[in-house]
Amino acid sequence: MAKIKVKNIKNEDLKDITLSDNVWNIEVNDIVLKKAIDLQMAATRQGTRSTKGRSDVSGGGRKPWRQKGTGRARQGSTRATQWVGGGVYGGVTNQDFSFKMNKKERTLALKSALTYKFKDKELVVVDSAEMKTLKTKDFKAMLNTLNLTGKVLFVTENDSENLFMASRNLGYAYAIMANEINCLDIVNSDILVVEEAAVKKIEEALK
Repeated sequence: MAKIKVKNIKNEDLKDITLSDNVWNIEVNDIVLKKAIDLQMAATRQGTRSTKGRSDVSGGGRKPWRQKGTGRARQGSTRATQWVGGGVYGGVTNQDFSFKMNKKERTLALKSALTYKFKDKELVVVDSAEMKTLKTKDFKAMLNTLNLTGKVLFVTENDSENLFMASRNLGYAYAIMANEINCLDIVNSDILVVEEAAVKKIEEALK
């Protein structure tokens, strides 16, 4: 059974809770996890690079000179690739980099990412991450109190506006809700801080 201590934002131990082995302590599938991360990163690519081929450029409807008798090489259009102003041969075009994963793969990938955090002791569970103010200095003080360094990802049960506002100016701290968790954010963080209520919500969604 996977167990972990629940702390408060003063870094005081409150109690122990049992995590679901089906979510936090599975046999990790690295291939599916990488596929899920590639899926997210591919979705951010615009793929709007483009060049104009021979059929895209304007002009060139008339044959520049007759086929034979001029001594010059035969030409069918002034918009062929060898002409100035002609189309580009083999140029890049708009491309959609996205691909699909089935639901079971997505679920397995998330479980694998969460399992890595638990096994690597990079998971912290707090009773509540709610802040009374939205000041960044208060958020930094909370990080220091909890002894959190590196990139920190907070996962809350509901929309914690103060936490989000206080952390958004920092490049090393992020806050998302439990229904927004994803493999890329989890793997990209050094420490995963999850509210106790959010733990139950995640387990319910991934059971």
